[in-house]
Amino acid sequence: MVQVYIGAVLLGVVIVMSVLLICGLPLGEFSMGGRFGKVWPPKVRVIAISQLLTQCFALYIILAGGAILPYFINLTVTRVICYVFAAFFLGNTIMNAISPSKKEKFVMTPMSLAAFVCFLITAILM
Repeated sequence: MVQVYIGAVLLGVVIVMSVLLICGLPLGEFSMGGRFGKVWPPKVRVIAISQLLTQCFALYIILAGGAILPYFINLTVTRVICYVFAAFFLGNTIMNAISPSKKEKFVMTPMSLAAFVCFLITAILM
């Protein structure tokens, strides 16, 4: 059960950071390899809203998978989605680890690795 809370807190941090990036705060070096510098351009910020919605959905899934929130999606489907998010965060960990941005590499890599583990354990224990 603790993995659900850890995963939720990690996703909460990422969601807050995404909102701040979308609002134009200079945190761009922590994402997308730092390719946009400190502040994302307006077009990237608009596109990032879909990323934010996906992160919010992931937060719901881990909380539902841990039986903290009610299931609005079938239990089996929720488990499959947990595995999908685990795979996503594993890929994200690899991409962060090879990022040219040192800030992204050293901050986001451990976070995405922990999120991978949290989703995987949650899916297995469901």
